[in-house]
Amino acid sequence: MVGLCLSYRYLFWTPRRGEPQPVPDGLTRHWLATPSGDLELLCAEPASPSSTPPILFVHGGMGSAWVWADFMRFLAGHGVTSYAVSLRGHGDSWAPGYIRMVYLTPRSAFEDDLVAAIDFVRKQHGAPVLIGHSAGGGLSQAVLAQGRADVKALALVDAIPGYGSAKVNSNWMALDKWFVFRLFFCHFGHPNSALSHPLLTLRAFFGKAFPLDKVYPFQARMARYESLRWPFSMLSAFAPAQDVLKHVEGRRVLVLAGDEDALMTPEVTRETAAYYALAGGDVRTEFVQGAGHHLQNDVQWEDGAARLLDWFHTLGK
Repeated sequence: MVGLCLSYRYLFWTPRRGEPQPVPDGLTRHWLATPSGDLELLCAEPASPSSTPPILFVHGGMGSAWVWADFMRFLAGHGVTSYAVSLRGHGDSWAPGYIRMVYLTPRSAFEDDLVAAIDFVRKQHGAPVLIGHSAGGGLSQAVLAQGRADVKALALVDAIPGYGSAKVNSNWMALDKWFVFRLFFCHFGHPNSALSHPLLTLRAFFGKAFPLDKVYPFQARMARYESLRWPFSMLSAFAPAQDVLKHVEGRRVLVLAGDEDALMTPEVTRETAAYYALAGGDVRTEFVQGAGHHLQNDVQWEDGAARLLDWFHTLGK
C-alpha cells in the first residue's frame, strides 16, 4: 500500500508537450476545428466504399481515440467506416491546463466536443451509430437526452448509466480500499489517483487474464489529468431513458460489457439494459467473457468487436 500511495511517477500536473503521437496502423487522423481548439478524430475506412452507416466511438475518462484502434481496424475489415474522437484534454486534442481542466471544465464542454464530432461525421456520411465507453457512454446519453443530436443507433460499452453512477463509484471504492485515503492524503486530490500505478489500472480496467506488462504502454497513453466535474455531474440521474430514445432511430440500443468489469458490474449492466427496455427501447445485451472494464483493449477485444458487428448488421433489418 505504501508504495502505491507514495508513487508519483504516473501523476502529472502539466499538459503533454511535443509532437502528436503516431497514428495507429491502418487509421488516418483528422483535425476538427472547434471554437475552443482542435480535436483529434481518427478514422478507419474499408478498402471498398460501403453503404453502411458510419460509427462514431467516444472514449471514457482518462482515455482517447486510440483506445478504439483494434475495433476500428476490425470493422474496416468488414466494410464499416468508423471514427473515434479525442475530447479536449485527451489524446492529441487541445489540452487545458491542470486547474482549468480539473476544476473548471464542466460536462457541457465535452458535450460540445462530441456534438462537433457527430456533426462532422453526419456531414460526411449521414447520421452515425454512436458508441460510448464508460463516462463517454454517459456523455453520449446526455447529448441525446438534450436533443443535441440524432443517431442511427446507440451502443453503451461498460457505460455509466443514465440513471446515475453512484453504484459504480461504490464499486470502485469497494475494489480499492485505499481509494479515498490515497486521493486526499497522498495525491492532493489529483483526479488520476485511483489509476496512479499500473497495478491499480490493471485491477480497475482489465480482466484476470490481462498481463501486467501490457498495462505499461496503456498507462503511458492515458490522459495526464481529468475533469472532476464531468464524472461528478453523472452521480445522480442525468439522462432520462425516454428522452435519449427519442433521438435514436428505431430506439435501438446495444449494452455491451465485460463480465469481469469490477466497476460497471454485470448487475449494473443488466440494470442499464432494463432502464432502456422499460422505456420502450429495442435493447440487446451482450457480455464478453473474461473481459474487464476496458473490453476494447482487453485480451478478449475481438470477441467484443464481433458482438458489436453482429448487432450492427441487424440495424438494416
